[in-house]
Amino acid sequence: MKALIRVPILALVGLMGGNLAVGAEVDTASAEHGKYLVMIAGCNDCHTPAYSINGGQTPEAQWLTGEAFGWHGPWGTTYATNLRLQVRHFTEEQWVVYAKTLKARPPMPWFGLNNMHEADLRSIYRYLVQLGPAGKEAPAYLPPEQKPPAPYAVFP
Repeated sequence: MKALIRVPILALVGLMGGNLAVGAEVDTASAEHGKYLVMIAGCNDCHTPAYSINGGQTPEAQWLTGEAFGWHGPWGTTYATNLRLQVRHFTEEQWVVYAKTLKARPPMPWFGLNNMHEADLRSIYRYLVQLGPAGKEAPAYLPPEQKPPAPYAVFP
């Protein structure tokens, strides 16, 4: 989820308090609901390497670690963010604000995230915190005139 407005959002949410720091105790039932939401909302389809190719059989230890597969179109080239590293920068409150206000480049369905219930967003946050950091950062966004390295998909 590379956000078009990430910096202003981070500035805004930095002024707000949060109630769950990364590494803090996590409500297990809520985190399990977050895992369920991640599976049914299709988050793994893009944010987990080879998840779709493996028919959803990618080990959970690799879930949501980002992807080097690019999505190229008129907007440039985007890559699915490593959510497990990204969440380290947010308190739970900041995550909710971020998810509710995110505007991202394709193919991220940010509008669906914006419409999620706050309780569901909190559960996803708790699941990400429970998983802990793993993997490396996804490649950075590339502008439209820059050809991405393979592999990538081309949108019309």
